[in-house]
Order: sequence, then C-alpha cells, then structure tokens
Amino acid sequence: MNDLGTPVLDDHLHLDPDHGRGLEAVKDFARSGGTHLLVVNKPSWLLGVEAESGDDFRTVFDTTVEVVSRANEILSGRAWPVLGVHPGLVSKLVDDRGFSAADARDLMRAGLEVAAEYVADGRALALKSGRPHYDVTDEVWDASNAVLRRALELGAETGCAVQLHTEATEDLTEVAEWARAAGLAPERVVKHYAGGELAGVTPSVMSDKDRLERAAERGDPFLMETDFVDDPDRPGAVMGPKTVPRRVSWMQERGYDEAIRTAHVSTPELVYGVNTEATLSD
Repeated sequence: MNDLGTPVLDDHLHLDPDHGRGLEAVKDFARSGGTHLLVVNKPSWLLGVEAESGDDFRTVFDTTVEVVSRANEILSGRAWPVLGVHPGLVSKLVDDRGFSAADARDLMRAGLEVAAEYVADGRALALKSGRPHYDVTDEVWDASNAVLRRALELGAETGCAVQLHTEATEDLTEVAEWARAAGLAPERVVKHYAGGELAGVTPSVMSDKDRLERAAERGDPFLMETDFVDDPDRPGAVMGPKTVPRRVSWMQERGYDEAIRTAHVSTPELVYGVNTEATLSD
C-alpha cells in the first residue's frame, strides 16, 4: 500500500515511450502515491500514422498495449489500455487530407472496430471516442456523432466502458439516451476532461481543486484524471503525472475521504468492472 492508504487511479493520461517521458512519467506517478492508470492511446497522427484503413490503427494501439505492459512492472496496482480514435481526426481527414465527411466517418468507425477487437480478447479495458470540442460544419458534426454512436454500440457488444472526448458541457443526457438505445448503461460512458458536475454520464474530473470540490460535494460517482499528454514539445500541457496523487492528499486533508473512495474504488468498479483494492499489492 502507498503512503496515502488508498488506491489512486488516474483515469485518463497518455504515455509516449518513443517521443515523450514514457515510463519516467509512470515512475513519477508511482513515487507520488499513484497506483493505477488508464492509459489512452495518443491521437494517431501524433504517432506519425496517416491511416487509410482500420487496420492502420493497430500500430497506435500496439504502442499503448506495450507501454502499459511495462508500466505494470512499476506500479503497485496496475495499468490498463483504453483504445480508440480521437474525434479530432475527422478534421485532419476532411481539412488536411481531402476526405468527405462520410469517408472520414467510415474510416474512424473502422478504427474503433479494430480497437474493439483488443477489448474483446482482453488486451484493452475500454474504448475511446467522442466528437469535436470546437466548431465544425453540420456535415462533420453529424459524421462525428455517427462515429460516437458506433463506439457506444461496440461498448455494448464487447461489454466495456467508453470514454468520450466532447465539447465542454454539463449535460450529456442525449448521449446517455444513445447509450441506452445501444444497450450500454449510461454510467459506463465517461466524459473525459469533465467539470465537477455532469448530467447523463460519468464525469472524469480534471484534477484542479475547484472541480474536485464540486464533484466531492455532489456525492455522485466520478473519476479523477490529468490528461497528461506526454509531449516533449508541450511540457506544461494539461497536468503532470504527479497531480492526482497530490490532489488525493489534498482531499484527505479536507476530510473528503468518502469522495476519495468514490473516485478510486467504487466508480472504477461501477464503470470499468475493475477492483482497485484487489489489484493493489502490499
């Protein structure tokens, strides 16, 4: 057990063993009291992959699966891969590569179907999808929602959670309805980079103090994350890997013990079906 006396899970961060800090970031997390990680593959284009087919995403997914395997040798708990297609790819395809919105939609859905294979055979824990957080044309928005809905269907088919990257909002009840229609429980849909309050699906709260206080006071299921990007060209981007353990310590000082258990024990089990206590070595 770490000095904090509780499992400590960062629900969403990236590791780039070839271009970024990779396992050094995992060591920082562990030394600070972190025990469990959900490692999301970096956007395909940032790893130099210009996909033409669903199978082209395998290189991206394999990179994440491999670094998670090595992270498991460092952590007192464990790490799991979350694989999928970043919603920002639609703009790369349409604006930079001349794809139609429909062709971009089809390629991104094909990538998600490959990611679902990794979940189905146990190499990954969950899927990642979403829609742009910036203004796009109606055609691109519709294509992006079609991709998102396919991710929900695949989550239902494989029995896994789906992390979403979306616009800033406190209301994703429509997405919750789409999840139900697909056969996926809305609580197993996670909005990454969330604020402290969210209707419809489970928030993965960015670990700044104001957001965490709101989430803790509400008492609803939530997760904690940094969205550490592991990009040497953006060393201060988003939050560093030590942040979640440090915020857990800060929450302990303020008596938020129940909220800590919610974020690091009960919600991971509710959403992902993982037991962070049972996977924690002494």
